[in-house]
Parts: sequence; structure tokens; C-alpha cells
Amino acid sequence: MTALDLSSPVAVVGTGTMGQGIAQVALVAGHSVRLYDAAPGRAQESADAIGARLDRLVEKDRLGGADRDAARARLLPAENLADLADCALVVEAVLERLDVKQELFRELEDIVGEDCLLATNTSSLSVTAIGGALRNPGRLVGLHFFNPAPLLPLVEVVSGFATDVSSATRAYEMARAWGKTPVACADTPGFIVNRIARPFYAEAFAVHEAQGAEPATIDAVLRECGGFKMGAFELTDLIGQDVNESVTHSVWQAFFQDVRFTPSLAQRRLVESGRLGRKTGRGWYDHAEDADRPEPHTAEPAQPPAYVVAEGDLGPASELLNLIREAGIPVREDDEDHGTRLVLPSGGQLALADGQTSVEFRDVVYFDLALDYRRATRIALSASQDTSQQTLGEATGLFQALGKQVSVIGDVPGMIVARTVARIVDLAHDAVAKGVATEEDIDTAMRLGVNYPLGPFEWSRRLGRNWAYALLDDLHMRDPSGRYAPSLALYRHAYATDKREGSTS
Repeated sequence: MTALDLSSPVAVVGTGTMGQGIAQVALVAGHSVRLYDAAPGRAQESADAIGARLDRLVEKDRLGGADRDAARARLLPAENLADLADCALVVEAVLERLDVKQELFRELEDIVGEDCLLATNTSSLSVTAIGGALRNPGRLVGLHFFNPAPLLPLVEVVSGFATDVSSATRAYEMARAWGKTPVACADTPGFIVNRIARPFYAEAFAVHEAQGAEPATIDAVLRECGGFKMGAFELTDLIGQDVNESVTHSVWQAFFQDVRFTPSLAQRRLVESGRLGRKTGRGWYDHAEDADRPEPHTAEPAQPPAYVVAEGDLGPASELLNLIREAGIPVREDDEDHGTRLVLPSGGQLALADGQTSVEFRDVVYFDLALDYRRATRIALSASQDTSQQTLGEATGLFQALGKQVSVIGDVPGMIVARTVARIVDLAHDAVAKGVATEEDIDTAMRLGVNYPLGPFEWSRRLGRNWAYALLDDLHMRDPSGRYAPSLALYRHAYATDKREGSTS
């Protein structure tokens, strides 16, 4: 099965931002495009808006003038649904209500030909449920574009329970022919991206709700230590708190209120107060032109330790040993491998976040996971009220000697980046085990759909197959609500690795 022939007209129903974007993508790919909107005059207005965007592409030398003129000639507003009768594909981008979408597709089924492919751009509703209203649900497929559709490359091609394989394949090839990067996905709440991305927001909000750190600090750690392009608080202010919370709530409800997807009470309060982010001028942050942006917590300069003792290779943080030596701080290696930590001159210990808390131990400071310890510009440290100031000072000074800014947060198990990455890895393994998508497609979706620095399985391979399971298992012991309970898929993944290494512990 191949992509649609360019001579085949394409229709887009619903001419909001997303509908216009999808229409532009099909148009630039070479199709004739029919625009329809139930609101009188809206289709023509949208055609004019798309034409203006094509003009801007010409001004930026991204599109030739002749190609622009040809594209505008292929763009036709439709006065009624009957004008879509000869289309080979109809994509809907209407209101996110199941009854509205079902009624639209029932009408279209009586108008278009039997070989016309029907597609929904829903981001939160079940493709299966939408198709359940059709006589032939096999030709309905989800085509989830990301906003803005002309710019973002990812398209989730979603197969409902009754979607024909030929329909999904046709849609996949068509998206690729349009210059997009398609990923195949089963019909699951949130599909790939909105399902697996939930912990990025949820864990940041949870750390804040536990008074572990303020939004500006958490955002800075996610960016400067974790390698994410934006922090969770600034990103949800950009998306809109109401929009982000609605997706979270939809996924949570669709999974029968699974505790792993529980919405944030703090975010609910923001929505209730009308602080929706940039669009209302205030969300987690004040976005007024003259507003001062809060600064992340950054520790005052401290003296580095005279030396450190390395017990073990620090696992995923092993590069730190090279950085410490390069900074001129002697590294003494303990002949007996007691674990993966550094012992400071004070006698206190410095360890990579592992899901435990500082208060459980005599004198331990935890440091957070980094995407790249050499390039990271900020490191978070976690300590309890019982941690000695000397140990915390030596730990702070050590990382400052490596050229890092240091943010000290509360005694939060798993800290910020580590717990976030571990939960993302877990949900990704769970999704593969349940047939939602392949490892490759999940990594592609998370890199392109939400701009993560690594896909979940890339993280998993880099950190070691047992890392996420061990951290979540420790977190689950400290919060037995089920939120951090490792999935059976992650357990099997870690256990199989242990057996190959000769251990069943």
C-alpha cells in the first residue's frame, strides 16, 4: 500500500489552528485541498490565512513564488460537506468531543467514496470510540499532528481496535510522503507522547508540592542538568495550564484513575484561579512585561574538598571521576568496592540519587542525575536537616570546582531529573510490553514530539538496564501509593539482566 497520489484531493474539516496547519502541509506536498468549517465564512478566512503564511514562506526563501501561486490555486474553500465527495482523504480537526466527531464521520460516510480514508486528529479521545459510530470503522485512522503542524515533524499514526492494517499503512506512507516522521501506535490513552510524557510534568509538580524546591529551581535543574529544552513549569505556562491539565486528566480517567497518572492539585488550583500561563499573563510565573523572573536557588561559593575517596565507579556518573581529577582534586580509590559513592574528608558521603532519602543515613548528600556531567552547568544536591554543614559545604564546593552552579533542594527521594527519567523509562517499557509501539518509534516520538534530549530507551541503555527499576523500587518503598511501583515489564527487563550476569538477587 502506497501514499496517496498527488492528483487525489484532500479535505480538512475544522479550520482552527491545527486544521489550517494540516491543510498547509497537504497543500505544500502537492495535493489539492478542500477546506470546510461549519461556521459560515470560516473556510474562506482560513484559506486567506494559509495564503498569507505561504507568502511569508516566499519572503523567507523557503518556498518559490511559482510554487506558492500553484499551491494557492489548489486551495479551495468548501461550502458544504457534499463538496468533499471526491476526496481520497478527509482529516477532521474539530471540537474535542466524541459526539461531535462521531456525527461528523457518520455524515462523511454517506458522502465520500468507499475507498476514501478517514482520519481524526484527536489528541485525547479514543480512535476506537470515534470509529465505533461508523458502518466501516476499518477505514478510520488517527493522524495526530503536533502544533504547529507545518513545523513539527512528528505524526502519530494511531490504529483503533477496528482499523484495517491497510488503512494504517496508507496513512503512515502518506505522512512520510508529506515530509513528516510518522510513528505507528495502538489506540491507547495519550497515544505515545501524551502517555509517556506525563511524569515530566507530574514529578516536577510533586517536588514542588512537597516543598522540595521552587518552580524556578526545578526548571533550571531540568534544563541545565537534565538537558531538557524547557522546564516543566515554564513549558506548561507556554502550553496553557488548562490544556496541559486537561490532557493529564483525560489520560488519568482513561486509565481508570491509575495512580501513576494522577493530576496535580497545585496545577488544579492554578486553573481554578484563572492563572493559565502566558495567555492570561500569569501561571506558575508572572508574564507581565515588567515582571521580574524568579531566579533558581544557587548556593554561595564554598571550599572544595582536599580530596575524595571513590568507592566504586559511580555508575552512570562515572565521568565525574575524570572531571574531579581534571580540576586538580586528588581521587583516592578504595580497594574494597563498597558501592558507588564518594567519601569526603568530613567522613560524609556523596551519592547519586537512588530513590532513598538523606535522613535515613548518618551523613549523606545526594546529587542528581545529569544528561552529561561534563556539559551540565548546574547540579542539584539533596540533604536532610541532619546532614552536617561541613559535608554539604564540601559537596557544594566540589561541584563548584567542576564549574557547576549548585542548587540545594530538600530531602526528596529520587531528586528531580533522576525520578523523572526513571518514570519515563518505566512507562516506555510498559507501553512496549502492551503492544502500544516499538522501542524505536517511542524514542523517535519523544525526541521529536516533546524535544527530549534522549528517547526513553536511549536513556535506559545509557544508564544500565537495572538503574530505573532499582530507583523506582526504592521510591515505592518510601511512597507505597503505587505511583512509583515499577511495571512488570521493567521488572522483567531488570531481572533478565541480573540472570545473565549470574545473579538472581
